[in-house]
Amino acid sequence: MNIAFIQTKGGQASKASLEAAGFAAGIGDTVAVVSGELNGDGGLGTVGVSRVLQGPAHLDDSQIAKLIAAAAEKEGATLVVCAQDHLGKAVAGRVAVRLGAGLIAGVTAAPEGGSYTRNVFSGKATARVTGTTGSLVVTTTPNAIGMPEAQGGTATVEAFQPDLGAARVEVLEAAQPSGGDRAPLPEAELVVSAGRGLKGPENWGIIEDLADSIGATTACSRPVSDIGWRPHHEHVGQTGIAIRPNLYIAVGISGAIQHLAGVNGSKVIVVINKDPEAPFFKAADYGIVGDAFDVVPKLTEAFKAL
Repeated sequence: MNIAFIQTKGGQASKASLEAAGFAAGIGDTVAVVSGELNGDGGLGTVGVSRVLQGPAHLDDSQIAKLIAAAAEKEGATLVVCAQDHLGKAVAGRVAVRLGAGLIAGVTAAPEGGSYTRNVFSGKATARVTGTTGSLVVTTTPNAIGMPEAQGGTATVEAFQPDLGAARVEVLEAAQPSGGDRAPLPEAELVVSAGRGLKGPENWGIIEDLADSIGATTACSRPVSDIGWRPHHEHVGQTGIAIRPNLYIAVGISGAIQHLAGVNGSKVIVVINKDPEAPFFKAADYGIVGDAFDVVPKLTEAFKAL
């Protein structure tokens, strides 16, 4: 039996959580654990989940770890899977300690022969990792494994209320980052990012227009977020959010190694920079040497025309 921890938005399982649940279901019978609101089964039956244990809402990280561990003990699970995002990173280690399980983080492919694949050395190599404990906690890298084929099933939902103890953190308010209907960066398949080449926050309109023309999520380099041009939740790179979109368009970003480490899992990288010697061009699948203020509006119009 496997357990998949699911995060929801508007009562539906997030894309990263559906990937994690499908990953677990591909290995064996899987029960999902949800904290809070859920519409129907949240879409979990379509990825092979048989049952859903719905716990209380507004839990802190420690309580969520207790909820997952309690579900694993109830079901006799030997594998716990969750997405490798902010919350997944926060709870996975706690769950592993509670269960006396091994932890394999950032898995990028389905297991083969009992071993799991993950990226190492900032994505420059891969490692095959095998658990030596009786049970395992695994986190899956968003957009790495992909969504399983829809199965058309429906999971049964049951209330799950174990003793989680008192919360150590009081949640006063929960607010989603601005961005409208754009996908969260870890789940985004299309990303348009920009750096200091935009010269100031007042010029970000051309980046948002380009992103809107293809339904992409916006991002930025670390210097841009550090000086306050863009919010920190848009910072991608080794010290920010690591992403693996199908398409990454980088505008006015030189391509420092720390930035590349967070985006080199992208399937296609397009670089726009007026400096032909910018290091990013070496990692690009396609490059445009030119002024962003000339190139980006023309690219946007071309996308709109299509």
